[in-house]
Amino acid sequence: MRYFCFKPQFFMKKAFLGIIILWLCNACATLQGVVSNLPNATQPLTETEIANGLKEALTQGISNGVSELVKTDGYFGNQAIKLLLPPEAEKVQNLIVKNIPQGQKLIDEAILKMNRAAEDAANEAKPIFVDAITSMTIVDAKNILFGNENAATNYLKEKTFQKLVQAYSPKINASLSKVGATQAWSALVNPYNKLVGTVAGNIAGIREPINSDLGAYTTQKALDGLFWRISQEEQKIRSTPLARTTALLQRVFGELDKKR
Repeated sequence: MRYFCFKPQFFMKKAFLGIIILWLCNACATLQGVVSNLPNATQPLTETEIANGLKEALTQGISNGVSELVKTDGYFGNQAIKLLLPPEAEKVQNLIVKNIPQGQKLIDEAILKMNRAAEDAANEAKPIFVDAITSMTIVDAKNILFGNENAATNYLKEKTFQKLVQAYSPKINASLSKVGATQAWSALVNPYNKLVGTVAGNIAGIREPINSDLGAYTTQKALDGLFWRISQEEQKIRSTPLARTTALLQRVFGELDKKR
């Protein structure tokens, strides 16, 4: 009769190998569970993803746009949105430049102060925009995502413009007064308007007074610049993958890349 002698090391190796196999099986199961819970890029976008993605994109665009406008020279240093005197003030400018010592300096100072007022008021925009974003519906989000290239900007303008005017106007008027723009504008316009109906005015071709409401004009131009800046951010996110700084933005706006 033959007897087999099993060494203890043999059993230890077998047991250790079994433990390793069991651990690997558990790890694979855990990894599979984790992967199954991750967003699947091959699956269609859900309505919730679209809504959240649009809200995130608008919040990012507003934050970037407003943060630039509130800086010194946010308006004044950007030729695309720099505020200038109203077109009807051209005659005033011409007369002042020709007939008043340092007249061009006076005009330049008025323009600078208008832009400073717009920069001062830009902080009013962000909370109003945030309200519009939080109230966005899923239908709104889908229409924006698959709409024209300015769909998000147009949505914000429709939802916020009147509220922005109401918020901007007192701020603009206070800022214009604070930086001296109201006084500078009056110094330009009042002498001109006094010539209307006079012999000297008729000779100089001055027949119509100029609107002296600089606040309303500046508010409109400031908001035009604001929405222009927001539209630039929208275009960046829509067309530039590198501007999509989160996984959600990449997934949502990547859908547009497929349709191009």
